[in-house]
Order: sequence, then structure tokens, then C-alpha cells
Amino acid sequence: MDRVVIVGGGVLGMMHAVQARQRGLDVIQLEREAGPRGATVRNFGLVWVSGRAGGGELGLALRARELWEQVAGQVPAAGFRPHPSLTLASGEAELSLLKEAAARPDAAARGYELLDEAGARAVSPVLKGEFLGGLLCHRDAIVEPRQVPGALREYLLTGAGGPGRYEWRPGREAAEVAPHGVRDHTGEWHHADLVVLCTGANHTGVAGPHLATWEESPVRRVRLQMLQTAPFAGQLTTSLADGDSLRYYPAYDLPGRLRLPLQAPAGAAARAQLLLVQRLDGSLTIGDTHEYDEPFAFDVTEEAYDHLRGRAERLLGAVLPPTQRRWAGVYSQVTTDELYHRSQVAPGVILVTGPGGRGMTCAPAIAEETFA
Repeated sequence: MDRVVIVGGGVLGMMHAVQARQRGLDVIQLEREAGPRGATVRNFGLVWVSGRAGGGELGLALRARELWEQVAGQVPAAGFRPHPSLTLASGEAELSLLKEAAARPDAAARGYELLDEAGARAVSPVLKGEFLGGLLCHRDAIVEPRQVPGALREYLLTGAGGPGRYEWRPGREAAEVAPHGVRDHTGEWHHADLVVLCTGANHTGVAGPHLATWEESPVRRVRLQMLQTAPFAGQLTTSLADGDSLRYYPAYDLPGRLRLPLQAPAGAAARAQLLLVQRLDGSLTIGDTHEYDEPFAFDVTEEAYDHLRGRAERLLGAVLPPTQRRWAGVYSQVTTDELYHRSQVAPGVILVTGPGGRGMTCAPAIAEETFA
């Protein structure tokens, strides 16, 4: 194999480009926008090991965590830092479930450490709110999602070996595939030994006819809402998650989950969990919600934002800075037991999509598996 064409400039496409160049392959990368505008830049930037299901999913996340650290050595502008997470329990049922998680056979691999209230405050002195304890995960990390695509692209253009070995072609939408080739909307064909379609949540377009061949689609789209505040006066030493996150992550699918109290009505309506990350500029990224039934609304729901801000303020024990921006995003999620979707569209053409909320975490390892 000498040449690869990659369709899509999000983190999954960029990591495929990085893996291809590391193997000495020439790369042409097409992106329909001037730059990524989808799920890659609309997330927390969490490299999230703590909540993954045991077995294959945890293995994929741990391998991706290693690869992220390797990439960070070459691409510091991606903003990677080995920042642990802290999941806080506000009630006895949540704390009991965290104790169960800390006793998992794979707890050491995740870097779990169960903390009482005093221990949690010692790890993160900025926490002045009300909680009973928390679960620290030393293997989690953070990147800057708005910086990742451009930083990786700059590395490929300038530092990944040999002029002309990587071509970035923005404003080119894939329109048709054929064996070992893809035609963009201008009519130009791009041929290669391998074409990798990383089209994200665009389940129509060039991936549509292929996905339509399934009786039941192997992927679905999920919508979320998030916000970002102005810079916060304190410095967070961890990312934060609340007890509602225990309802969503498979690592906590343990007997104690059944004893969790009912979620607050606003949180339940939005299928909300609080995740909170401090950006390099001091601002806080806060989310998120889950919406599964299409057609999705075109607007955002203020009640969900009020709920998430309230949860964050109760844990921090401080009034949050004003909201600078809020947004909705849509990502692709598998509907099967697979960790992500990979299938052959035509000879020499494969589709890779559907990692769901694992996308930013697992993209390096997913790309590595493509070329394995």
C-alpha cells in the first residue's frame, strides 16, 4: 500500500491521516467544510477511560490513551494533558455505586481511587460544594477539541515527513465512490490503494446508499447540548462528573445502579449528565444532554442549561461565570454491540464511523486498528 484517501477532517479522519503517515503512506484528505464543524469541535475534549465497559472497550480506550500521549509529544498544540477525572457522589446511593466501581477487577487498570469528602477536597481544593465523596480516575486526560484538528493538520503539513506526502483539500465534498476511488463534488476523482470514509454523523451523502443496505441501520445519530462559560476564577485539578453520569457510562452498570434515586425532572427530560472541564484559558465547558429521536429540534432548550449550571454550582459551591457560548451537536453512534462501525463500501473503500461518545477518546486506537 502506497496511497490513502481520507474523507472527513474530524478527529477520526485526522487520526487516520496520522496513522497513515506514520506508516510512510501518501495521504490526500478531503473535507467538505473549510475545517471541521461537527462533533469533533463540539465536545469536552475528554480522553475518558473511567466510564468504559470492561473488556474490549476498556482495552481500546487504554490503547488510545497511550497513543494520545505519543501524539502530544509531537503535537503539543493539541492541548493534551494527563488530567484525572473526579466523579462526585451527592447521596449515599451514588457513593455506594462508586464503592462498587472501585472494587471492579479492572479498577487498577483504570486508575480508580475512592475518596471520601476530605480526600476529594484535598485533590481539588476549588470544590466548596456539597458531596459525600468521589471516584478519582488517574488514567483520564484532556485535549482541546477546537485546537485538535488544526494542530494535527499543521503537524501533517509541516512535520510528518517529506513535502507533498500529505495534501489537505478543504471545501471538497465526496459525491461518489468506486473501487479504490472517490469523486468529489467538483468532479475530480481521487484514486488510492485505500479510501477511508470518516463521515461522522452524515449518514446520507456518500455513505447513505451503503448504510441503506442494512435492514436496520448499524448507526444512529445522537444530539447533545453544551455550553462554555467565561474564565472561572479557580483552577480545577481534575475534570468533574456528577452522580447522574453513573446512569450513562457502562463501567457503572453494577447492582448499585438500580438503587439510584430518580433523576431530577429537568435532568431526566434532557437525559442529562454533568461533565465539566476547564479549558486552557480558564473557561469551563459544561454538558451534556442526549436526544435520540429524529427529527432533532433546530433550537436549544434553556431548561437543560439551567439544570446543568445548577448542578455545577452546587458541586463547586460557587456561582459560575456568565455563559460565553452554547451549542448543539450531533454524533454518530453504533446500534450494535460493536464499539464502532467499520464496513467495506466497495473494493478498497471502507466506512469508519459510529464511535458515539467514544470518538475523541478512542480515535487514535480506531485508526490504528484500520491499518493493523
